[in-house]
Amino acid sequence: MNVQKLAAAGTAFVAILIGGALTSRSGLAVNDKNPTQDEKMKIQIGANIAPVTLKIGSNDRDTVYLGSYIVNATALCNECHTSPSYAVGGNPFLGQPKVINTAGYMGGGRVFGPTVTSRNITPDASGKPAGMSYSDFVQAMRTGIDFDHVHGATVPLQVMPWPVFQNMTDRELNAIYTYLSTIPCLEGDPGVPGPPSTRCH
Repeated sequence: MNVQKLAAAGTAFVAILIGGALTSRSGLAVNDKNPTQDEKMKIQIGANIAPVTLKIGSNDRDTVYLGSYIVNATALCNECHTSPSYAVGGNPFLGQPKVINTAGYMGGGRVFGPTVTSRNITPDASGKPAGMSYSDFVQAMRTGIDFDHVHGATVPLQVMPWPVFQNMTDRELNAIYTYLSTIPCLEGDPGVPGPPSTRCH
């Protein structure tokens, strides 16, 4: 067998392995209605890594799980909006098996310098993450507008990486919002002046 035939055989073998791997995973996302394999795998991973019990209700499961994938696997939301990010004994940076702090999941409270504290982005009693409508959420993510005016009426959200997140697609932002609407509500508004809210009632 000459070099060209060996190369062709090797390429075909790799293609079979990759195709088999994709096929073996394709049936896992049982709720998937999306045509692309890449998103199908993200949806399945998102379903597997959601650290809290979700109240999906009438929401589209694929959208919720895609949001879970973005929030929990790529956007680092837990690193800022959960304080502390990991449960006692579950900090992977200390060589411990990773355990998310589910009791404080997305409840805010992480302090960045003397004036910035991450906000509570859990849903209110009506299911709105951080009490925001979807249009307000998209506006905040696209422009950094702070509807609470914590640092002044014209000062955008500080530390929050909205200049990066503003590049997300509409589907991705909708998935994040939908996922956050299904997580448990936590009381309090860390980082927002004034009396704490009773958002969960």
